[in-house]
Amino acid sequence: MSTTSTGETHRRRPRVKHRRRRAVAALALAMTMALTSATAAVQFGAPWQMGAGDRNHVFVGDGGYQRYQVHVPPRHDGASALPVVMAIHGCGMTGFGWNSMKATTQFNRLADREGFIVVYPTQRLLRSAVNCWNSTEPREQHRGSGEPALLAGVARQVVEDYGADPRRVHVVGASSGAGAAVILAATYPDVFATVTSVAGGEYGLNQVRPDDPGATPPEYTARQAWVPPLVANRLVAHWTAVHDLVDDGLLNDSLAVAEETHHVPAASGGHAYTRTTRTAAGGAMVIESYLVDGMGHAWPGPFGSGMFTDEAGPDASALAWDFASRYALS
Repeated sequence: MSTTSTGETHRRRPRVKHRRRRAVAALALAMTMALTSATAAVQFGAPWQMGAGDRNHVFVGDGGYQRYQVHVPPRHDGASALPVVMAIHGCGMTGFGWNSMKATTQFNRLADREGFIVVYPTQRLLRSAVNCWNSTEPREQHRGSGEPALLAGVARQVVEDYGADPRRVHVVGASSGAGAAVILAATYPDVFATVTSVAGGEYGLNQVRPDDPGATPPEYTARQAWVPPLVANRLVAHWTAVHDLVDDGLLNDSLAVAEETHHVPAASGGHAYTRTTRTAAGGAMVIESYLVDGMGHAWPGPFGSGMFTDEAGPDASALAWDFASRYALS
């Protein structure tokens, strides 16, 4: 009896352990699948969050791949070459998933009314701690490699796939996405006609000299909940110089840029703001800037939803499109 019992015990124990191993393996698989599904939902949104005209794509280039979502307005018929606006999210955001640039900017509703295509790239997981674009990294600031090459590749692919107008491709960005947008404008001026930076800095912000008394601290966003006016002023000066150089190769104010400033007082619970335009002698406005009083590190506008929106600010999405709609590559 004892021998039989012991024998049965020896025969059964491996089966019990085997069943436990299978149970643990099944549990681990279920947890992995659940984690993967949850991560995908956060990063790329749930299927039911896609609206009419939304389509997901992947661009594959020499430097890797880039996921993005395209929103096509109702008037897209495949025959008319529509403009394109690429909207690049900031840190702690996604392109079209959780806390997305899509929800923050509400560009889709504007695109449906005005007739342009919107592109929302989303940062790849694990490329940064909080889903930032690496716009302060020198390796990500050059043409032909890294994030700039991938994002420019996305823009070109959208033009090809949707028959869009290659002369009217524009880029806007928020925070680290604003940094990426500025880099794209500097490194791919043959792809992007205009750039809009919201709560971002100048090209090569990380390379600002620490011994320069007017320098912007490269880590200002880590220490402050808002972007100081100095950053916006430097960005305006940066692009004014670029336009001057492009004109005749010299920093000589050959464009005779005239500056005009208009202050809009606070009204109906909104923030006061200052609008400044810089117009060349020929009449073309080359730069438009807004300094918003009392706004945090956010995308301003009355329609956005998300963690980084400010409904009391001017409608940045409408302002960006109004500016972009006037220009095309020559």
